[in-house]
Amino acid sequence: MPTTAKPKVLISDAMSPRAVEVFESHGVEVEVSTGLDPAALKAAIGSYDGLAVRSASKVTAEIIAAGERLSVIGRAGIGVDNIDLEAATARGIVVMNTPLGNSVTTAEHAIALMFALARQIPQADSSTQGGKWEKSRFMGVEIRNKVLGIIGCGKIGAIVASLGLGLKMRVIVFDPYLPAERAATLGVEKVEFDDLLARADFITLHVPITDETRNLIDAKALAKTRPGVRIINCARGGLIVEPDLKAAMESGQVAGAALDVYAEEPAKENALFGMAQLVATPHLGAATSEAQENVAVQIAEQMSDFLLGGAVANAVNMPSVAAEDMPRLLPYMKLAEQLGSFAGQLTETGLKAATIEYEGAAATLNTKPLTAVVLKGLLSPLLDSVNMVNAPLLARQRGIDVRVVTRDQAEGYQTLIRLTVSTERQERCVAGTLFVENRPRIVRVKGIDIEATLSAHMLYITNEDRPGLIGGVGKVLSEAEINVATFNLGRVAPGGHAIALIAVDSPVPDDVVDRLRRLPSVTQAKTLNF
Repeated sequence: MPTTAKPKVLISDAMSPRAVEVFESHGVEVEVSTGLDPAALKAAIGSYDGLAVRSASKVTAEIIAAGERLSVIGRAGIGVDNIDLEAATARGIVVMNTPLGNSVTTAEHAIALMFALARQIPQADSSTQGGKWEKSRFMGVEIRNKVLGIIGCGKIGAIVASLGLGLKMRVIVFDPYLPAERAATLGVEKVEFDDLLARADFITLHVPITDETRNLIDAKALAKTRPGVRIINCARGGLIVEPDLKAAMESGQVAGAALDVYAEEPAKENALFGMAQLVATPHLGAATSEAQENVAVQIAEQMSDFLLGGAVANAVNMPSVAAEDMPRLLPYMKLAEQLGSFAGQLTETGLKAATIEYEGAAATLNTKPLTAVVLKGLLSPLLDSVNMVNAPLLARQRGIDVRVVTRDQAEGYQTLIRLTVSTERQERCVAGTLFVENRPRIVRVKGIDIEATLSAHMLYITNEDRPGLIGGVGKVLSEAEINVATFNLGRVAPGGHAIALIAVDSPVPDDVVDRLRRLPSVTQAKTLNF
């Protein structure tokens, strides 16, 4: 999370010098040290709040564990498969990427490879410069009116689709997450995977490497393709089973392939190398001067905004919070953390579920970061090293059922956040709002209306509503020389269950709390700290 001292960032991979300029212009201290082996990076990382990388640095769990100050890792590019995302999330470290910085460049490279593949340009160039004139050898195929099959229609895939349509190709797309409305807007036909394999003249891949996509194009998939298909991959190595692709090219099922990425990189050796039907480039998808400057500037801006102001953009392991949204969100984030902390400090048995309700103005906000902050507050009294990055993960790991509800209206208030926690023994509800000057205030506890501003040292007392409570509590605290700042009361009905929230100027020792518990009508007394 944001640091109070001047933050310090390490750039461990080669990137545009503009990144250093951006960091320094924001007041972030930055050092560049490229080519570090894993041991050297592990030894150095403990001195930095942020780490900026491209694809060369392998940010393993071991390196992450050594980053005692590390709060953010920035990837100047899209793929984060060189970063142990699970380890970073568990440590509460934000991982950011730059999904827009090289989208156009990568899409253009895919189209360039498609042309090179269709017209055998690299092979013809080599032959011609070798003193040969082999016109009949390099018979190509036209692009126009061919079927372009795109696997994955995110930012890059959508640009490829637009370029393909501009070339008068018929574009079909396989992407389970692509809404039909979006496909219609793009002007593409959304199809199933097997249908794309059977119909496409050219297949280009634009998906991340995940458990679902790894080895997506294997012998079984290749057998379903249209004979003579041509395949392009500028996405990630590992999407294609390379020995299976080689066999399909040798049989003629696949007419050719153009690859920019490989299962193992740097790919100085590969089973496909040397095949006449192969066009190969060394991971050049993002290799333009414009793209390199774009991603360097973008990651430096994002990391600086996070380290200095808490803004989160393009994070892959937590909700994003735009810098312009922070002023409006900050008072709500304070309220959300107080509500979570209030419930967490009163929790004495295992948590089973948490329902967070946003009503009125709160429902119009980006509630994802607010929910993360509620969970941080809820789990912090129970677990070590909890923050808004890892709190949702920790809740899932512990089987806590988290539900979020939004409502346009908040009964009695313009804005309200309500947290209901279910434990092994009971259900507890606490609600809060923002009053004048956006000051958080608790307004309801366990169904009892009560207005209280939370301070550093609080006493929470539940009791039966009988005369003498205020005097008894005041006497105990006075004898212990503890000054009362505010004394807030609420009750179900006269003589019924009641709650007192008392702000005091100093911590309340355990023996004083014990004396409060022994007062007549008191059923619970506990200290709270905020």
